[in-house]
Amino acid sequence: MVSQVTKGIKITVRVHYLTSKLHLDGFVNFFNYKISIENRSSEAVQLLRRYWLIKDPLNFDEIVEGEGVIGKKPKLKPYEVFTYSSGSFIKGSAGSMQGYFTMINLDTKQPFRVKIPLFCLNVPSIFN
Repeated sequence: MVSQVTKGIKITVRVHYLTSKLHLDGFVNFFNYKISIENRSSEAVQLLRRYWLIKDPLNFDEIVEGEGVIGKKPKLKPYEVFTYSSGSFIKGSAGSMQGYFTMINLDTKQPFRVKIPLFCLNVPSIFN
């Protein structure tokens, strides 16, 4: 689990390895991640966009960006929390994700970025 606070917004990430599947280019490893967005500020905010940088061990970077998360643009009053789950995959046994949310302060109408801390996508080791 990793956490970071930016401008009063706390992002917490928990990641779980799901499975590996054989793909045309080799094995692909699938992960589930759960993100909690906690508004620790005294003003209401709304999440507008997401930006992800996904890295794998072969140095192939993938950028994913778009509106909202899981089809939603949640509004958070002071001290409210929004949690969602999503997933990603990498080629190879280790990678990482990081990024940011673009949010807006609903009182001042000022947009701002909230950092999503770097988290690892690691296939668990199996020892015999």
